[in-house]
Amino acid sequence: MPARNAQARHHGAPGAARGNASRASPGVGGSRAKGGQELVDRPVEKLWLKHYPEGVPAEIDPDAYASIVDILETSCRDYADKPAFTNMGVELTYAQLDRLSLRFAAFLQQDLDLARGDRVAIMMPNLLQYPVVLFGILRAGMVAVNVNPMYTPRELEHQLNDADARAIVIVDNFAHTLEQVRRDVPVDWVITTAIGDLFPAPRRALVNFVVRYVRRMVPSHHLPAAIRLRDALARGAARQLETPRLAHEDIAFLQYTGGTTGVSKGAILTHGNVVSNMLQARAWISSMVEEGREIVITALPLYHIFSLTANCLIFVAIGGLNVLITNPRDLKTFTREIGRYPFTVITGVNTLFNALLHYEPFRRLDFSHLKVALGGGMAVQRAVAERWKELTGVPLIEAYGLTETSPAAAINPLDLEEYNGKIGMPIPSTEMSIQDDEGHLLPTGETGEICIRGPQVMHGYWRRPEETARTLDERTGWLHTGDMGMMDQDGYFRVVDRKKDMINVSGFNVFPNEVEEILAQHPGVVEAAVVGIPDEKSGETIKAFVVPRDDGVTRESIIEHCRKSLTAYKVPKQIEFRDELPKSNVGKILRKELR
Repeated sequence: MPARNAQARHHGAPGAARGNASRASPGVGGSRAKGGQELVDRPVEKLWLKHYPEGVPAEIDPDAYASIVDILETSCRDYADKPAFTNMGVELTYAQLDRLSLRFAAFLQQDLDLARGDRVAIMMPNLLQYPVVLFGILRAGMVAVNVNPMYTPRELEHQLNDADARAIVIVDNFAHTLEQVRRDVPVDWVITTAIGDLFPAPRRALVNFVVRYVRRMVPSHHLPAAIRLRDALARGAARQLETPRLAHEDIAFLQYTGGTTGVSKGAILTHGNVVSNMLQARAWISSMVEEGREIVITALPLYHIFSLTANCLIFVAIGGLNVLITNPRDLKTFTREIGRYPFTVITGVNTLFNALLHYEPFRRLDFSHLKVALGGGMAVQRAVAERWKELTGVPLIEAYGLTETSPAAAINPLDLEEYNGKIGMPIPSTEMSIQDDEGHLLPTGETGEICIRGPQVMHGYWRRPEETARTLDERTGWLHTGDMGMMDQDGYFRVVDRKKDMINVSGFNVFPNEVEEILAQHPGVVEAAVVGIPDEKSGETIKAFVVPRDDGVTRESIIEHCRKSLTAYKVPKQIEFRDELPKSNVGKILRKELR
């Protein structure tokens, strides 16, 4: 569910252009040396199982389905007449999704002569085309490579070359970016589409005309030999797919990390990884959802692992309806769109929930059908969670995961009454531990690095064995997340902060999340971020970047507010007011840019 990208450090991935990944066996034996003593890598005491929500099993059966495609085809059969996705008021039923994705799969295989295991990139926001293309790629036995549409030419060139992508499906609005690197990437086939291409006529023509000529959202570009998606679907309708027999070890996604800590890397997620995570999350939410009847608001982009699994895949598995929001930053259109539906579930990052809470038309919506609000991707702040509960009557449930864990690893119980400041408990078939820098397990209450193992953990980074080895312990199977945290006596985990974001003030560690939490509680602060800056006396000092609610907010009032809750060395010494904070495309505040 939530997705934090693990630090740049993971293990062996394939070296051949089209080979399968080989997985490190997560052994349980062995020992490590410390201080001349041998310490056994003992099994983790699963304290959390004593506090599991009623009905949630300790383990899931990953072999219940051989592939993601098995789950998709089951849902398309069982919920054929129900709507699966809707965008801008146009619905796509499960039967239509089945038919169109099968056509696209046949086109890739028969017309383009792409082979099982070939990588196909998808570069688009939340549109009806996305699930059609995604499921078509998977049904053809190929590997989906999600690409952020906001990438620069440099970033796009890196990812297409790194993945050795044979084809790309791209929305016209971003085709000019591809044009700039077309000659420098291995892509053989380009499939283009316009925003309204899966809308019925005449709406299709009207929407595409307005986007291109009225709003001028499609920069000029030239991509010779590009194939239109509608033509591809028509050609696929005349072809017969040779259905591949997929298994758990087949790669489903090369899911690239954000690259904010270095070069973007592709996490190898197999069908087994993703099926496991779907079953784990499904088991966790089963008591709160009714299959075939849920409506989930999908505001985060589907190319992001959180939205991809938590919204697209899991709600397809239970026959739900995904309300696709193409541009969640357009709060006016966003609010008008979701106001059409008696939505029951909404997912997002803290910054999205915070923005909605400050938007008056959103506050006037009907929340009587809402059952679950899930926050991930970044820390949920107490002030935001409390305001959300006050407005909607539903708690904002925090969850935790990474791109490298498909992504869900820990979730709070969905019947939680109040925000607890924790990321929850490990979900079924998942182990989590707190380890020191030498890999020793730490007792409850002590701070160390959060480590994860389970069937949803990636097989490594694509063609980056050294990076993989730095994150995935081949001997024990533990994935080192780079997040500092602790576990309490009930098996709940808490994230303290990222290792790399820790600030050292005169030898004292300061975690930015703690300071940001206090800043967010100031009535005059909309949002805030904290970084460490060089200081001659203390090594580093704390600087806060604040978006004020109005001009009446002063630096002095903010510092005084912090002094009431923070020890002196944690109080920001510098305050800089900003109209907005730099964020990634999914809403994470980019501390690196602030530094």
